[in-house]
Amino acid sequence: MVASQGRGIVRVLALFPMNMSRLSFIAASAALLCAASSAALAQQAYPATLAGHAVLPALTMIAAPKDAPHDLQVAGKFTTPRRVDAVGSVMGQSGGRDTGVSLPFQGQPIQGHSGIKRMADGSFWILTDNGAGSKANSPDFMLHLSHYTVDFKSGQFNRHKTIFLHDPDKKIPFRITHEGTSSRYLTGADFDPESFQFAGGALWIGDEFGPFLIKADLNGKVLGVFETQVDGKTVRSPDAPGVLMPGAPDAKPTAFVVKRSKGYEGMAASKDGSKLYALLEGALWNDDAKAYENVGGKQYLRVLEFDVKTEQWTGRHWKYVLEANHHAIGDFNMIDASMGLIIERDNGEGTADKACPEGQKRTDCFHDLAKFKRVYKVEMSDANVGGEIRKVGYIDLMNIQDPQRLAKKPLNNGVLTFPYFTIENVDIVDSTHIVVGNDNNLPFSSSRDPNKADDNELVLLEVGELLRAK
Repeated sequence: MVASQGRGIVRVLALFPMNMSRLSFIAASAALLCAASSAALAQQAYPATLAGHAVLPALTMIAAPKDAPHDLQVAGKFTTPRRVDAVGSVMGQSGGRDTGVSLPFQGQPIQGHSGIKRMADGSFWILTDNGAGSKANSPDFMLHLSHYTVDFKSGQFNRHKTIFLHDPDKKIPFRITHEGTSSRYLTGADFDPESFQFAGGALWIGDEFGPFLIKADLNGKVLGVFETQVDGKTVRSPDAPGVLMPGAPDAKPTAFVVKRSKGYEGMAASKDGSKLYALLEGALWNDDAKAYENVGGKQYLRVLEFDVKTEQWTGRHWKYVLEANHHAIGDFNMIDASMGLIIERDNGEGTADKACPEGQKRTDCFHDLAKFKRVYKVEMSDANVGGEIRKVGYIDLMNIQDPQRLAKKPLNNGVLTFPYFTIENVDIVDSTHIVVGNDNNLPFSSSRDPNKADDNELVLLEVGELLRAK
């Protein structure tokens, strides 16, 4: 396509005398070629080969800290309209299908992996999200992240430490669930942590409810909470404090521009740790245009830059353009000073071998299959501040080669698929490998088997061609 365009330009140039008009045409044509080349390259797929596979069973629980309120010894009591205290009495469902795992849980689940960082010693920190998915149903799920070593040969996770977020110094400017306790442990009704980084000697967590940026020490004690600033204005979601329903049906509700559950799903850090790059999961609403922010009809997600030293939003941003408006991102980490990795996915789950008959939705098969599950290599730098992030290429997580048969899960047509609704963990491991993991939404996702709750998985992928691509 690009080559034929080039030949056409050469033919047309013969019609122009060598003057300013011809020079202008050359410049415009060169720009067209660059745009076409960039678009073609953005759709270039690179191979991914399985180098290791680890599985953390779905029903992996930990005890709440000894000083936690008794209410937190059991999680998941509020996932129905009425409180349920009997452990294991409410069946989890995914798309109307029973998943075989029931709530409430005795203890706190490790599930819901929603952000990962590979450390210099080869270990991993992994973030757990808010629990059951909303403020209303998660007040007894604790907020935490855990430190692991992962043996990709045996497939085992070895958990070393879990940090529980807490606010004894009352840095959070609104009432929390356990306001009257001394430890003030945070729950899934307070924040929805979906991304994190270590920078400037602190732990930084991206939240979806505010959306907020949370600063904590390395033991999980909150040091500060920062509202989101876009173009000099505070932006909020419907779950942010102060966003209220009106008292009368003819009154206007509080304005907000961030969709529910579309806050900081991804957050990267510059390699020197001086900047955070917080990536919203959904496009912002433009009330003047009466539309979500978009480029040529394709919605884009803002990457907002935060200065770690000054603890201020810098005002700089980049635009990540989605391949389809119903897509979402899952995670974001930098490779080097300008290149990064972003997961983009659809909302489907499951594979074709277990699909429902066309047009049917049943409780024993998948009716909305996983189709688009990718990890993109992207470029963002000073050169494209305020503009579109360049997509260098991608790997297809529905087509992971496994010639050595390392997979801990069954293959589909000779390849390992990663058919999860939510895939929310990606980071670089070395010059040829990345790690990718799912969020299993326990007990509300069943993506490998229609009626079996998903485990938490990590796949180690050899993707040297992608990482070398420019």
